[in-house]
Amino acid sequence: QVQLVESGGGLVQAGGSLRLSCAASGSIVSSDSMGWYRQVPGKQRELVATITSGRSTNYEDSVKGRFTIARDNAKNTVYLQMNNLKPEDTGVYHCNLRRWGIQDYWGQGTQVTVSS
Repeated sequence: QVQLVESGGGLVQAGGSLRLSCAASGSIVSSDSMGWYRQVPGKQRELVATITSGRSTNYEDSVKGRFTIARDNAKNTVYLQMNNLKPEDTGVYHCNLRRWGIQDYWGQGTQVTVSS
């Protein structure tokens, strides 16, 4: 079993920055991919950024150049540095761990609110 605990959300003005962290515990496999997804009311959860065990990254188009995903394998932790935040970045950010490309684990989420 895998547990994911997010932290670092909050309220920030447009143009500000936040850093999200997600600590994974339990039966972690070195090949696991990790990522961040955003959910807003009435919409499906959408991908924000992912990072593989080899540190290859993928970003949703609207966050490219503003967000950076990174991981510390020794600490089983993934980070999301969010700069130049916009009101449309508002939502609940969920940490994801994907195993073998098919098994998903999710954290409870952390709220990010960007005021204009």
